[in-house]
Amino acid sequence: MAEIGKGVTAGKLAINVQKRLTRAQEKVLQKLGKADETRDAVFEEMVSNFNKQMNEGSKLQKDLKTYLAAVKSMHDASRRLQDCLADMYEPEWFGKEEMDALAEDTDTLWLDFHQNLTDKSVLVVDTYLAQFPEIKARIAKRDRKMVDFDSARHHFANLQKGKKKDEAKIAKAEEELGRAQKIFEELNVELQDELPVLWDSRVGVYVNTFQTMAKNQEKFHREMSKLSENLNDIMTKLEEQRELKKGEKKHESAKSEEANHSESAGSAPKGAVTNGSDGEMPPGFLYKVKAVHDYAATDGDELELKVGDMVLVLAFDNPDEQDDGWLLGLKESHWVQKKDLSGKGVFPENFTTKV
Repeated sequence: MAEIGKGVTAGKLAINVQKRLTRAQEKVLQKLGKADETRDAVFEEMVSNFNKQMNEGSKLQKDLKTYLAAVKSMHDASRRLQDCLADMYEPEWFGKEEMDALAEDTDTLWLDFHQNLTDKSVLVVDTYLAQFPEIKARIAKRDRKMVDFDSARHHFANLQKGKKKDEAKIAKAEEELGRAQKIFEELNVELQDELPVLWDSRVGVYVNTFQTMAKNQEKFHREMSKLSENLNDIMTKLEEQRELKKGEKKHESAKSEEANHSESAGSAPKGAVTNGSDGEMPPGFLYKVKAVHDYAATDGDELELKVGDMVLVLAFDNPDEQDDGWLLGLKESHWVQKKDLSGKGVFPENFTTKV
């Protein structure tokens, strides 16, 4: 059984070798002008367009993937930068929670942008190019079958022209010619139908790819711009907070120095209420607080607060009127400008801190 198998394999190998030799001989004869060749100028133009289309698509695919890799690198760089900022940001600084949320939103935005480019642009081009290898193989097969068809046609013609005609050989050659012609024409017709459609499809693929990419880019940059504005606002308020603290420290230092000077010089009258270089405090002044949260007044006797406001706490005329957790006070800026109590009001004590 092994010997028979070898014999069958050898027989098939001999047939394939003979077929290749016949095709090679036919090609040589065609190049030398000694044999007619089946030519189709329209089909050759289709093949030329196909090769051009495949090369252009492959370049687009390569450049898209390079762009996608660059987006991923930018995402990685952005994430490292956000991590660095988070590590440096001290818990007591303004906007710590907002900063952490902003970093998370930025990372999500980059992820969505990368995924949309992959799904809606790169994969579209990948799918488009996936059909080219199979069609290219069929074009090559059509060329081989065209050589077989020409060879069978020439063989049949030579037998008919011979002086001694062998009808059996002629009939067999005619049968082989018909079979070769059928195989060739089936491939030829299929490709002539498909190649123009494929050629026209490239416009739609290019439009869809770049239009989708442009929309994703526009959305990404629009939303990233909002996050950048938020980051800028946080940084601005952090700087304002820093300057405010510096001013408070200078004020406290000046206040301390003047108090020391007054004590040493004995210039302040006994029982007078003063506040360093700011002069006298309003009647009933107890101590000073600073607003650490905004407070919107809901009644006419309440004091509106903004973060950073300095408030002079006053004693209630009637202590029974004081509610638990509430203080009576006057903004320092109002007292400095007007020197009256028209702006006093009550406010929640837990919205402030004593200074």
